[in-house]
Amino acid sequence: MFQRQASHIIPARRRFRAALKWLHLWVGLVAGLVFAAVALTGTVMAFQRELLLSAQPQWTQQPVPSLAVQGAAFSRIVAEWEPQGLRSADLPSQKLPVWQAYFPEGVRRYFDPASGELLLTRSTDNDWVLWLRDLHTHLLAGQAGEQALGVFGLVALFLLLSGLYLWWPRWRALAASLRWYAQPPARRWFSWHRSGGALLLPLLLLVTATGVAMVYHDAVRGSLRVIFADGPEAVPPAPIARTQQRIDWSAVLQTAQAGLSAGELRRIALPKAGDALISIRYRAAEEWHPNGRSVIWLDPYRNRVVQRHDATTQGLGARIDETMYPLHGGFVGGRLWQWTVALCGLAPLFLWLTGLLFWLARRRRG
Repeated sequence: MFQRQASHIIPARRRFRAALKWLHLWVGLVAGLVFAAVALTGTVMAFQRELLLSAQPQWTQQPVPSLAVQGAAFSRIVAEWEPQGLRSADLPSQKLPVWQAYFPEGVRRYFDPASGELLLTRSTDNDWVLWLRDLHTHLLAGQAGEQALGVFGLVALFLLLSGLYLWWPRWRALAASLRWYAQPPARRWFSWHRSGGALLLPLLLLVTATGVAMVYHDAVRGSLRVIFADGPEAVPPAPIARTQQRIDWSAVLQTAQAGLSAGELRRIALPKAGDALISIRYRAAEEWHPNGRSVIWLDPYRNRVVQRHDATTQGLGARIDETMYPLHGGFVGGRLWQWTVALCGLAPLFLWLTGLLFWLARRRRG
């Protein structure tokens, strides 16, 4: 009876393996090209700040001014640009020593840190790096493109995991399975594809999985909070009625900094219509996110801190979720991880090309 069962199991496994090979090949040839294109743009994204500063080297030639001076500059920026859609702005820092302000339609404007004078306007229409960023995050198609990107990310995970299953050797054959051959062509391209995929798999899985997690952020964060039994999300304080009173941005920034035991103020969100409450994101000492996920809320009229959320005190699930972006973008671990993520963006193109060349060589031989 055992032999009869085994005789049924082995052909079933072979059929499954043959079907998986077929799927891996054709899904890889079709969808793998999109995966490769998105990954290539990710290589550029790993150096987007460096590319910006290389085009504007004069920005790094002046020191970052005090918070009082920055506040005066921001007052001018808000007065001139809030009517034109200014929503938020990153404070000047050692890494990017100018104001970076965000507007609708993905437009970014850069202002002098001390005077608030406009220095540069960037958009997907005039800046190739922002165009590539939009391709990387939204496939140039807004929210619909982001959802399509999530589907392609899931397909990419299928390709990686199915490739792992098809490659997995017996331990005695491990060295042979990683060997790179030169001839004949079909064997060469197959060995390069198989060995390259096996060696790069951990990095590709990490970068792809974190990208998918960011697309489906709400579902992933909710799942992690349940799995790790986190407490509830931080709830912003009650709104504050807006008045005609002028906001002293210098005082707001200095009060916010004084309200932190440690941390760096990173991004100001302007008050919303009907609510004068100001929120400023800051980066706590142990956070990986380049702009931090901690928040301090202020009453600009009484110039006092209303509430503070320290992201480092959250539950484990929330903290895992907030590592996705810095891991995916190469923002943690210094230059080594930045270059690792950048080089990882080249791997899907290599795998697609070697898979294509293997298929072509096999057809010619056949």
